[in-house]
Amino acid sequence: MTNILLQEKQGDLVILTMNRPQARNSLSLALMAALQEAFDHLAKDNSVKAIVLTGEGPAFSAGHDLKEMSAARAGDDRGKAFFIEPMSACAILMQTVVKCPKPVIAAVDGIATAAGCQLVASCDLAVATASSRFATPGVNIGLFCSTPMVAVSRNIPRKRVMEMLLMGEMIPADTAADWGLINRVVAEGKALEEAVAMAEMIAAKSPATVKIGMEAFYNQVEMPLDHAYAYTAEVMVENMLHRDAEEGINAFIEKRKPQWQG
Repeated sequence: MTNILLQEKQGDLVILTMNRPQARNSLSLALMAALQEAFDHLAKDNSVKAIVLTGEGPAFSAGHDLKEMSAARAGDDRGKAFFIEPMSACAILMQTVVKCPKPVIAAVDGIATAAGCQLVASCDLAVATASSRFATPGVNIGLFCSTPMVAVSRNIPRKRVMEMLLMGEMIPADTAADWGLINRVVAEGKALEEAVAMAEMIAAKSPATVKIGMEAFYNQVEMPLDHAYAYTAEVMVENMLHRDAEEGINAFIEKRKPQWQG
């Protein structure tokens, strides 16, 4: 049986590869379960400082497995009980990616649509090849991309989100970068290489500091301005008391490389 999620350790990094190319890496219940298990494990693995997420074949991910979901319609409830499963699993997975204490970088080489676009938006950073395309096309098939819009609307401006949701059109990588959905556009075949390079750069920082900062970012972004400043001021005070902050500041003053304690 083919392993639907490949995992490769490269030093301080882990590369997760969704491996359902024949199904365009659609997020079946099995693939979401595999991703959930991997992220739960990697979040606790102190030897891992960053995670790169990519997809095998011509797609990063085409979203939910519609064939799997449609097969459930034969039931007396027209599939309602089953539909709850993938929607719930997807919501938990996306929040797990966002809350992961290790930076998660998407390497996109191909299409990322619907829940696949949601997955890209849920990652901390994203790199895509110039030919990659993104969409929330549910409106075209009578299924509005309501859950994908949660993640996408937290990445790009409101009018752009509504354009994606209401038009259902593919947008090219350069437009996705301009709108803020992805960070960088690279040459064909270079997405994974660029994502790994970014992950290695982040992995060289203090893992404790990165964890503190990422948690603070996602907490403050939903707060009113005054609450955000009060909260982040407290975070910075606690951060200053951390040994890695003391070491980093001393190393800067002494013009030497810091030795992180983690």
